[in-house]
Amino acid sequence: MAPQAIRAPLRILGIDPGLRRTGWGVIESDGNRLSFIGCGSVEPPDGLPLASRLLAIHDGLAAVLRDFKPAEAAVEQTFVNKDGVATLKLGQARGVAMLAPAMFGIAVSEYAPNQVKKTVVGAGHAQKSQIAVMLKILLPKAEPASADAADALAIAITHAHHRGSATLRLKAVGL
Repeated sequence: MAPQAIRAPLRILGIDPGLRRTGWGVIESDGNRLSFIGCGSVEPPDGLPLASRLLAIHDGLAAVLRDFKPAEAAVEQTFVNKDGVATLKLGQARGVAMLAPAMFGIAVSEYAPNQVKKTVVGAGHAQKSQIAVMLKILLPKAEPASADAADALAIAITHAHHRGSATLRLKAVGL
């Protein structure tokens, strides 16, 4: 019988993109065991032009990537709302949130908001308060200071649970 490979914990960065506040959360996944590593948000100063806000988001996420050294990243997909201009601007923040890990050579997966809620709470239309309750159960040491940081942790948890299928999808398209 061949010896089993030693499984190392996998560090995952979850990102909840936004122009005013981009949440980030880092966890470690070791099989079914999840551990809280850190969370916070990147908050560009109010009044900055769009390009400067995007640069601030990039620089903040780059610092998180340097400090926490995740192996994989996950970003929440943008849902389209009635305000096309706001959706486009959020899409630009999301692009920066995907670019930052990619610049560090880190694979980035995407998850729909309903998939994140269903994974963490069990219902695709869960409230933010329900996500907060489940985070306390799944990551008891986590105390996110904002809803964006909590959402980012939920995105990281979702990736920990679905990363096998995400990896297969990336391999299928040759990435």
